[in-house]
Amino acid sequence: MRWGMGRDYDEIRSQDPEHTRAAGARLAAGLGPGAVVALYGDLGSGKTVFVQGMARSLGVMTLPRSPTFSLVNEYSGRLPLYHVDLYRVRDAREALASGLGEYLEQDDGITVVEWAERIEDLLPGDVVRVRFSAGAGENERIMTIETGPRNGGSRAENSGD
Repeated sequence: MRWGMGRDYDEIRSQDPEHTRAAGARLAAGLGPGAVVALYGDLGSGKTVFVQGMARSLGVMTLPRSPTFSLVNEYSGRLPLYHVDLYRVRDAREALASGLGEYLEQDDGITVVEWAERIEDLLPGDVVRVRFSAGAGENERIMTIETGPRNGGSRAENSGD
């Protein structure tokens, strides 16, 4: 999948949560089963709001919240949405022990991972990366979306198969 104009990255500036949701919806509309989206950014940078937009695009009726006290929340829509939050997970070993591997290998829905830097080595080579940072204004967020294969490993390489 390419994100706009044939490029493999794009930068979006959002002035409010609704614009951030719209960016998430736009991304999800172009994804298919088996997609993995990795989200990076500080606490309060807009990651969960972005996931809410993805859910809206997938026809999910429940507004996703941060699954901080559970590792994964599953939502039903035109494709299942697996919302993973690794805020309380220290590293990839702990994530795998918690069953994360099955969500990175799923082929029926979309897996979106908050705090993805904690499992970077486990991510598939074709992961979509979304990096969140603060903009100039108080509410401005900058989202850098990167798509396409990376020099990282593949799902099989990363799972040890």
